[in-house]
Amino acid sequence: MSGAISRNDTGLAARVLVAEALGTALLVAVVVGSGIMAERLAGGNVGLALLANALATGAGLYVLISVFAPISGAEFNPVVTMAGWLRGTHDARGALARIAAQGLGGIAGTALAHAMFGLPLLAASTTARTGAPLWIAEVVATFGLLFTILRLVRARSSAIPTAVALYITAAYWFTASTSFANPAVTLARAFTPTFAGIAPADVPMFVLAQIAGALAALLLDGWFAEREPGVAVGPSA
Repeated sequence: MSGAISRNDTGLAARVLVAEALGTALLVAVVVGSGIMAERLAGGNVGLALLANALATGAGLYVLISVFAPISGAEFNPVVTMAGWLRGTHDARGALARIAAQGLGGIAGTALAHAMFGLPLLAASTTARTGAPLWIAEVVATFGLLFTILRLVRARSSAIPTAVALYITAAYWFTASTSFANPAVTLARAFTPTFAGIAPADVPMFVLAQIAGALAALLLDGWFAEREPGVAVGPSA
């Protein structure tokens, strides 16, 4: 009996990791691929290219979260997984495995997008994205994303795909950084010299800003939860 349980647990863990890797890969393929297509078709109009990139990303997020949520929770984001670990819904080993799957999946997504558009599979970006305004923007973008998820997990989890998709679409436009809000996606975008890219040297500060935003969201959500009568503290993602 114990052997059967162990095999079942192993199979479940494998499905979760494959779902997180595949979901993150497809998300990055949407971000990078739509950026390439938008840049090619926009005729130099950066605003139009960003609009197309934002709409495609929001639409893709809605579908991917809806498809993979029953399998893995559709986290696709190390700061969401980190929140789960801090809230006790993931153990440290499981969280690290998920984050590794997300990181590798993201890089594979960049390679997939490049393959579809006839580009070298991986190439370093030269797009500089640095400075205090962009770091502040990443704190804000990640705070808003994670706070949205945390609040809806407690109140109305069925709304998460729609809310996350709409939030990211909006955050492309109201944040100076165009809302990366995801360390795995940020790393993956360092390997594309296209519209969606970020120079590798600029990745660490973006990730630190994202972690800061996520921690702020966790703290505020916990503070609100303590003051909500009859609301139990639920999983983070």
